[in-house]
Amino acid sequence: MEAPRWIDAAHIRRALSPEQARRLIREALEGDFDPAGDPARLAPVVPGGQLLIMPSSTGDSVGVKVLSVAPGNPVRGLERIQALYVLFDADTLAPSVILDGSAITSLRTPAVSAVAVDALAPPTTRTLTVFGGGPQALGHVEAVLAVRQPERVVIVTRHLDGARATARRIDELGVETTALAAEDVRVRTAVGGSEVVVTATSAGTPVLDGSWVADGACVVAIGSHEPDRRELDAALLGRSLVVVEDIGTALREAGDVVLAMGEGVLSTADLHPLKDLVTGAVGRATDRPNVFKSVGMSWEDLVIAAGVARA
Repeated sequence: MEAPRWIDAAHIRRALSPEQARRLIREALEGDFDPAGDPARLAPVVPGGQLLIMPSSTGDSVGVKVLSVAPGNPVRGLERIQALYVLFDADTLAPSVILDGSAITSLRTPAVSAVAVDALAPPTTRTLTVFGGGPQALGHVEAVLAVRQPERVVIVTRHLDGARATARRIDELGVETTALAAEDVRVRTAVGGSEVVVTATSAGTPVLDGSWVADGACVVAIGSHEPDRRELDAALLGRSLVVVEDIGTALREAGDVVLAMGEGVLSTADLHPLKDLVTGAVGRATDRPNVFKSVGMSWEDLVIAAGVARA
């Protein structure tokens, strides 16, 4: 067997811009592909943490992402999540390309969110508030900037130093940025004045009061893919237009959705798949908030990995 080609993180970043990645995700949803047919994520528990196995096939592409989640790694100076992506020849199923899986995730998650933001956010977006200070926070700012032109970005983290560090990186993008600690009373005002709010944290309980969110605003929650963890409270889900990548996947993995349903404020009939949003079967609400809850699906990684391999 011929050795698979290796593509590292730097090559991935050069190969696809955030806007190119968004277009690939949107094109997949506009076509015949139905995310509901994507295989469920496998999550076996192993010593030291958990493995995630995410296979998919879309037309002429076949691939699988394998991740390890090791909660004890940060104190060792190692990444909590590490990943590889393997592309296979669609005919022979021979491994053809191996890619840095973490870089694929860092690119595809904001790309999927940008597809939702482009459809759910007000055309004029002056303020973007992001909860979280990690790579996904920066990635989501870049992705939103590709579809909207906010004048101001507010970064909220548990510790002010983290918010300031992320804000300095966003300043380089040419956008006025404010750093706030989560307990700062100004967070409420920032959320209430934001047309787009992104939650990209590792929190297991709500990071904001849903009553702060204005009608017509767009909220994107990407931090959890476990049914017992959430970043958004049930009250916000209950009064919002709720869009998910796929309804069946959300019922398995989206704690924000599952817990809101358990509290009786949301039903399956209230959920709209992202494909319907892209194809125009459902439109953004102006009389209530718009929530996009993402857990990350295997097909998204495959679309991005295949796009990188072709670039």
